[in-house]
Amino acid sequence: MKLSTLAAVLSPSLLTSLCSALSLSDIKRVTTLPTLTDKFIIEVTDASKIPTKRELSDATAHEKLCAYLEDRGISYDVNKEFDSEIFVGASVTLSSPEDVEAIKANTGIVTIRPVRTYPRPASVKLETLAEGEDADVQTTHILTGVDKLHAQGIYGAGIKIGILDTGIDYTHPALGGGFGEGFKVVGGYDFVGDDYTGSNEPVPDSDPLDQCAGHGTHVAGIIAADPDNPYSISGVAYEASISAYRVFGCSGFVSDDVLVDALIRGFEDGQDILTLSLGGTDGWTEGTTSVLTSRIAQTGKIVTIAAGNDGSSGSWYSSGPGNGIDAISVASLDNTAIILQNATVGGVDRNPITYYSFTPFPVSETLPIYAISNDTTIVDDACNELPDTTPDLTPYLVIVRRGTCTFVTKLANIAAKGGRYAFIYDNGNGFTAIDVGNYNATLIQAADGEFLVNEFASGANITITYPQEGASTNFPDPTGGLISSFTSYGPSNDFYFKPAVAAPGGNILSTLPLNGYGIASGTSMATPFLAGSAALLLSVKGTAPEVALGARSLFQSTAHIVSTSHTDGDPAQTVTQQGAGLVNVFDAIYATTIISPTELILNDTAHLVDTFTITISNTGTESKDYTLSDVPAGTALTVESGTILASLGPVPLSTDYASVAFSEDSFTLGAGESTIVTVTITPPEGVDASVFPVYSGFIQAISGSEIVHATYLGLAASLYDKKVIDDTDYLFGFVIPAIINADGDIQEEPTNYTFVEGDFPSILFRFAFGTPLFNLELVDIDTTLENGSLKRRGVSFVPEAASIAPTSVGSIGSFQYYPRNDENGNAYYLLSLEEPTFVDGTVIPNGAYRVLLSALKVTGDPSNEDDYESWLSDIVGVEVPAES
Repeated sequence: MKLSTLAAVLSPSLLTSLCSALSLSDIKRVTTLPTLTDKFIIEVTDASKIPTKRELSDATAHEKLCAYLEDRGISYDVNKEFDSEIFVGASVTLSSPEDVEAIKANTGIVTIRPVRTYPRPASVKLETLAEGEDADVQTTHILTGVDKLHAQGIYGAGIKIGILDTGIDYTHPALGGGFGEGFKVVGGYDFVGDDYTGSNEPVPDSDPLDQCAGHGTHVAGIIAADPDNPYSISGVAYEASISAYRVFGCSGFVSDDVLVDALIRGFEDGQDILTLSLGGTDGWTEGTTSVLTSRIAQTGKIVTIAAGNDGSSGSWYSSGPGNGIDAISVASLDNTAIILQNATVGGVDRNPITYYSFTPFPVSETLPIYAISNDTTIVDDACNELPDTTPDLTPYLVIVRRGTCTFVTKLANIAAKGGRYAFIYDNGNGFTAIDVGNYNATLIQAADGEFLVNEFASGANITITYPQEGASTNFPDPTGGLISSFTSYGPSNDFYFKPAVAAPGGNILSTLPLNGYGIASGTSMATPFLAGSAALLLSVKGTAPEVALGARSLFQSTAHIVSTSHTDGDPAQTVTQQGAGLVNVFDAIYATTIISPTELILNDTAHLVDTFTITISNTGTESKDYTLSDVPAGTALTVESGTILASLGPVPLSTDYASVAFSEDSFTLGAGESTIVTVTITPPEGVDASVFPVYSGFIQAISGSEIVHATYLGLAASLYDKKVIDDTDYLFGFVIPAIINADGDIQEEPTNYTFVEGDFPSILFRFAFGTPLFNLELVDIDTTLENGSLKRRGVSFVPEAASIAPTSVGSIGSFQYYPRNDENGNAYYLLSLEEPTFVDGTVIPNGAYRVLLSALKVTGDPSNEDDYESWLSDIVGVEVPAES
């Protein structure tokens, strides 16, 4: 084969439905990967430990590395060298993946990791705004205390922020109108060029201008937009200096060797803060960029990274590089107000009607209305062809009730009678954005729709006009102040605290290229908000390393706990989605009570840590009385009951809480005094461990109006018990794993493959949970499994070797730190054996074999054969024709 390639393939037909299975025709035997198969990043720890056949005492680490590779006959190309105090190594392309083991054996090498890719960041939704709209009221600043700091003249002056993104349109007037010394965007670098897609070679230059993608421009405006603009919005830290590090082209993705280069550049440029509104499903803290961002944070810099927008995929789906242990992974909270549009009602006395659109409806004429039905309780309005008695609807704004069928179905039936424009009024399902396809239609509230229908039925001559400017309104968002549903759930598979904290990211107005403005949503928007908040903190407290090193804890301890709803008595949102709560930078800066540590990780029941010592310090000038209390969060039921599969988002929550006991729950601290309290947290009892309930909550220290907290997180089950390999028929309607034959069908009996003209097998599989290590190999046909485990009959098990079974003929793939699959973007994995060769490049002899898949359980011991789950295929024959 060309290479044993593992593919994470997304079927475009797979959306979010639990009951829609994929068909075989959806499976394309074309491989795409979150990791590239031939590119690796090698990190060198000590050049003196790299053995070479030549005397190279004065050689650099890179020279000795290259000599080492050449001495061993390893064919390679150096893509990029990294030489920094925080990272020394190189990105290389290897001709044979078996060389990885030889490189790994070098004592002077820290690690070798495959280069992975990250998609170009995209907002959950983005809508541009026209000039002349009313100003935003900066509700995000009110939510987070930024408004109070701005009122004090604190705008982040003197702080340097590096943005790794799609670049910035620095010609935008609100972003300074220029580039270089004396401008807001003072520097940066384009590491890739417009035409870079991730599949081609970057073409770097010194100009990070972006006028094609826009994402980085929106991010930059959240941090740094000057308030003198048509909407009077202001960046969180608009006096900070910005450097743009462009790592995406106009389309495509980025490989993390580019990100390593950009991170090192930002670090060496002396940025106080680095912010990355990018990432992809990972689940582990071990990726190269996750490790590097954490390392940068450990030096006394602040690194903020998006937590991800995969909330619909459920728990245990954290994003890299946001998984960096010491980086700040940022969740999103919905803004309390949405900029929507008002329509003017004529013919009767009625206030303007708000319709769900960020921009004016593209209708300049005044329209009379026509209601499809005079019954405001009808459940299937316009779901069927309209009767012949329906007039020509061309001149009307059509009023139709939501319900039963899709919006597009209703609008198609209306269009069949000439209808061009429609108001769909809500039926109680919620006033929100709707999918209307290519039709000119939008949603209005139920009361407005019912009013219009009743007036129409009475014979009133009603008209609707759509002002093209000046008709926007700040509409209260019903989910405002709650965690955005799209925010990815943690924790990481290795049980690190992700996300760390939340910031406003839903419905955020900011700058767009070519002097534009728009509203976007995503953790991409929350991340720069936190970066701006960090700039305000540093501008007050200074940029000393100890300030930056304490920033995450300070933000966490002073964050405001976010509920699951606006209903009194409902539990707090799970920590696995909100982190420690909504940042309040004013409280963080002026807090006079410090609690430490701020993250209490209990782990799972097999590794339970249930007792902690926390320190509470009064840094104020007066004595304070304190009480301690526990605020439990909803317990996340992370696996669907009766299955091995993750519960999709929104993840169901229960009120089975942990119990908390304190060595003392009230005390007095004089100015400058501290005390240590022992906290014992007992996991919830009587819960169903099979749904892997993640419990969490907050230990509050309260003194008057000042409240700080430490956040706790634990699992009331053992991760070791979580099944990894999906062996169900859930997604496809047939049991997997499976072998796909040359015809694209399931191999249901022993089959020979010639490896000629596409006649090769593909291994199809899914993971129900992440795995730190899995192997695919060809084994003898007499190999058997016992209860899902391979019994190796006493043969020594060496996990680092290419093959792990005594009956192994050879490896066709070995991979580390892979996430579970989901139903949205990472539906399944596929390995295609395109040519009859093993990973080490040797030819697979003609003969009969089985494919063995072995996946290490989370928390399992790689050297213990019982800690692996295994699957064994039917007989796969290799029958390559002899050359003539």
